[in-house]
Amino acid sequence: RLKMLPVEAIVRGYLSGSGWADYQRTGSVCGHVLPAGLLQCAELPQPLFTPSTKAELGAHDENITFAQVVQTVGDDAADRLQQQAVQVYRTASALAAERGILLADTKMEFGWEGATLVLGDECLTPDCSRYWSRANYEAGRDQDSYDKQYVRNYLKSVNFDKKTPLALPADVVEQTISKYVEIF
Repeated sequence: RLKMLPVEAIVRGYLSGSGWADYQRTGSVCGHVLPAGLLQCAELPQPLFTPSTKAELGAHDENITFAQVVQTVGDDAADRLQQQAVQVYRTASALAAERGILLADTKMEFGWEGATLVLGDECLTPDCSRYWSRANYEAGRDQDSYDKQYVRNYLKSVNFDKKTPLALPADVVEQTISKYVEIF
């Protein structure tokens, strides 16, 4: 029933994934200039709203700046989207921390129900969030994740081209399921 926004709301509390890759190339993430010398998986000074495009089925999302979100949905909607997404991240991050878990980042989708902006899809699951054990956390390296990072790491190891369909080996599927059960 929602009129979904054509952008994905990503909030990062740690420098990992595509944010880490952007930082290594440019010193910034989605237009946010960051201090020099940050380590992989470093905790950020504050959560960052780092939106992306919402790609068509079979295509891949691309990181965009807040200015590009404004161009796409307008000033008011962009501001509300950023505020609500960051609040969801802060609340979930605090709840996870109470349980010994770090919420590195998360992706959400919002839509309109009349004049109300509503969280509509992909919220805090292992498919759209990166979760790490606080006890095992150490900046400067990849973290052992309770999410789909296990699959991403496998695909990277076989030089997956992101186009050609690929069946995952049974052990990768089993390990991914195990990670999801563990975070549950």
